[in-house]
Amino acid sequence: MADDKIPQFPEPYWRDGIDFPEFKQLDGDLETDVVIVGGGITGITAAYLLVNEGVRVALIDAGKLLNGTTGHTTAKITAQHDIIYDELISHFGINKARLYYEANTNALNFIKNTVNDLKIDCDFSEQDAHLYTTEEQSIQKIEKEFQAYQKLNIEGNIINEIPFDIKIYKGLVMKNQAQFHPLKYLTHLVKFIADKGGFIFENTVAVNIERDKNKATVLTRDGHRVTGNGVLSCSHFPFYEGTGFYSGRLHADRSYVLATKTNKDYPGGTYLSVDKPNRSIRFTPVDGENLLIIGGESHKSGQGVDTKEHYKALEKFAKDVFNLDHFDYRWSTQDLATLDKLPYVGEITSGVHNILIATGYRKWGMTNGTAAGLLLADMALNKENPYQTVYTPSRFYADPSLQKFFKENIDVAKHLIKGKLEVSNKYAEELANDEGGIVMVNGARKGAYRDTEGKLHIVDTTCTHVGCEVNWNDGERTWDCPCHGSRFSYTGEVIEGPAEKPLQKGDHTMLENLTSENSGY
Repeated sequence: MADDKIPQFPEPYWRDGIDFPEFKQLDGDLETDVVIVGGGITGITAAYLLVNEGVRVALIDAGKLLNGTTGHTTAKITAQHDIIYDELISHFGINKARLYYEANTNALNFIKNTVNDLKIDCDFSEQDAHLYTTEEQSIQKIEKEFQAYQKLNIEGNIINEIPFDIKIYKGLVMKNQAQFHPLKYLTHLVKFIADKGGFIFENTVAVNIERDKNKATVLTRDGHRVTGNGVLSCSHFPFYEGTGFYSGRLHADRSYVLATKTNKDYPGGTYLSVDKPNRSIRFTPVDGENLLIIGGESHKSGQGVDTKEHYKALEKFAKDVFNLDHFDYRWSTQDLATLDKLPYVGEITSGVHNILIATGYRKWGMTNGTAAGLLLADMALNKENPYQTVYTPSRFYADPSLQKFFKENIDVAKHLIKGKLEVSNKYAEELANDEGGIVMVNGARKGAYRDTEGKLHIVDTTCTHVGCEVNWNDGERTWDCPCHGSRFSYTGEVIEGPAEKPLQKGDHTMLENLTSENSGY
């Protein structure tokens, strides 16, 4: 990124200076009680709970632990998930809306109690959470959400100003929420799991599952097998979909973060605008100063304007409101949303008791991810959990799910066809250092990136999931799929699923992927 006010390469603050434990790659077959795929907040929370109950656990991750969505969060611990409760009451009724609030509040309390019980130094602090609008037409949204709070007995109140140079028309506070340093918290849990005898493997890619009534076996890309009584899929996008058709029931959004140290006082609280594009504001203490964290600019992954423009928009907001013109960190994150905005947590399909999934947190992974870990652990232990019916993946409501199901899949079809028809008038030889994009090579559409040393990297642009055409993400130097959110490095390696195979260096067809034994279908 050419702007020297913003770091050239994305790196989240949370990973800075953390002493991460390292774990070897799985190099053979293994039998255990429970296999957990995915080393983010859900998988680690579930593993922590299960080893505490004396359960033998194997936790595997495709890359390094805590380097996915959990490591790129804004780390708000709150049940205030944007404007949501009025909508939940309208679609599902007061009882389910209340259960969703309780599940996330219980997750907050679990984190708080775990921090206290294990004496974890992770900058945990209680903060009030605020929604606000700068647009007159959104006043009614705030007021209706407050009415929902009252129906659900949520402690909150209406406000008419916030302590920043931002003119608002209306705001809504949810009391007694929190924030923390997620990786300081979770690395402590990881060490606890290892000390309790849990198996942890990094750089171990799960590609499929074999199951019978009593056992389930995770198959890895390297041909190894991890067998247990059950499998918990906590891999952000489910690495194995079975017959759940999650590709058609989830969509991926990207959002962006800038952060910088400041010695200015911060008034406390976390803040989120309900306007579009949205803005998120919070702080965290760093070496006697405050690190101001500003986020927003959400859009569907692989779609929209040049991703650098989203960082520039946040930069302008930070300058206008906080008079900031330099930033120490920048990063982006990818989140999955379900058809009805409630996460999918539970049996992958109805009646499949030994394969459980957790996905679709809609940017609220600290509480939803923790709630999912609590629920999955209870289900693995055959314990009752009051939130199982709220999160069950087998739910399917005609309103809004059916309408959104068709909308999402029409969007996929549109991008699938559009990408195949697009051509480029640019050639690889024209790319400058640190520039990427769609080019023509021998009459064929290809993706190319010339690195900072001048080396050219060319890939086929056909996503190895279902065959959509990937787009260049200039802000992150990645290839992103507009259909289901798969992401690839500039050399074509998978960064994030549902794709499991790298971009091809030659021509590639959708049929080749669907008929592969490692496709997950």
